[in-house]
Amino acid sequence: MRDERAFEALVTRHAPGVHRLAAVTVGPGAADDVVQEVFIAVHRHLKSFRHDAAFSTWLHRVTLNACHKALAARQSLPLAEGPEPAAPHDPARAGEQAQVRERLSRALATLPREQREAIALRELSGLDYAEIAQITGAELGTVKSRIARARAALREWLLAAGVTP
Repeated sequence: MRDERAFEALVTRHAPGVHRLAAVTVGPGAADDVVQEVFIAVHRHLKSFRHDAAFSTWLHRVTLNACHKALAARQSLPLAEGPEPAAPHDPARAGEQAQVRERLSRALATLPREQREAIALRELSGLDYAEIAQITGAELGTVKSRIARARAALREWLLAAGVTP
């Protein structure tokens, strides 16, 4: 019973960040499924977690692995629908936010996988460069380069799409 409560607390604490990373990597429509897969895997393998790295590092790696699995599965399916609409608090504002999210999602999809992962881990998960290097297995300088290139490519794509800062 105590383990169940601890796991529930773990899910409550980490699910929003896992969902943000999954939404950027696989799209908002598939993110819920990825989150479920991540926490099934975490539950299954938590007792074998060796503490060689921080828990958050391990969790991000599990999340990226689940995202890659979902993307590979999607390759054989027809194209998915566009992003889900924003919650309708203020219809005009929600529509604008949905458009920006859709454009950002499209822009992120144009990035090479390594750049998309690095920028998502930095900007959405708030990880520092060293943590990203550990998760991805890349050198620190490579991580910095990927993030810089991703930011430049996103800026260029979004400006071309009419999104201004």
